[in-house]
Amino acid sequence: MERAVLLTGIGGQGVQLAARTLAVAAVRDGLEVMVFGSYGGMMRGGNTDATVVVGDQPLVSPPTVVSAWAAVALHHDWWPPVRDKVVVDGVAVIDRSVFRGPVGLVGPTVLEVEASTLAAELGNDQGGSMVAIGALAGLTGLVTAEALQAAAFEVLPPYRAHRAEVNAACLRAGLEVPGRAAVAAWPDRVADGVPR
Repeated sequence: MERAVLLTGIGGQGVQLAARTLAVAAVRDGLEVMVFGSYGGMMRGGNTDATVVVGDQPLVSPPTVVSAWAAVALHHDWWPPVRDKVVVDGVAVIDRSVFRGPVGLVGPTVLEVEASTLAAELGNDQGGSMVAIGALAGLTGLVTAEALQAAAFEVLPPYRAHRAEVNAACLRAGLEVPGRAAVAAWPDRVADGVPR
């Protein structure tokens, strides 16, 4: 089984870091992973997208996908092309602190969270992406909480290592948003709503 996750936002929101964190967590959970990031022409304010493909067996899909099981939208500007790829029984996490307008999905489970606001309250003005992927993991069990927390300390370069703890706090806050897994990413790996 494979699960493709699309992340979209604008430069500076941490989309690429969130994708890498999710990918490292999946590897820690013993899953197969491919990750691919794309950037617009501007460092801040331009579009930035990432694709993470996670599987429980060797992957055959390239990281550029035509449909996705899950999406994380940190900004509304680049949402429509991503929205159109989310499958009917999929999942979307929307950062309502920044995202404006309707989500426009019928069928997929949508979790709207004030991710950037929550991150700022924790002292991380750029941590909305961490809250959002934490919420995705909490909602779906795509990766375990333990693997996601550990990944926060593995993905940062040495000159940013001091940010790992606040990123981990944002991940924890996101994990708590949905309460417990509601849409199982791996039905055979979940018992009582908790990933094994």
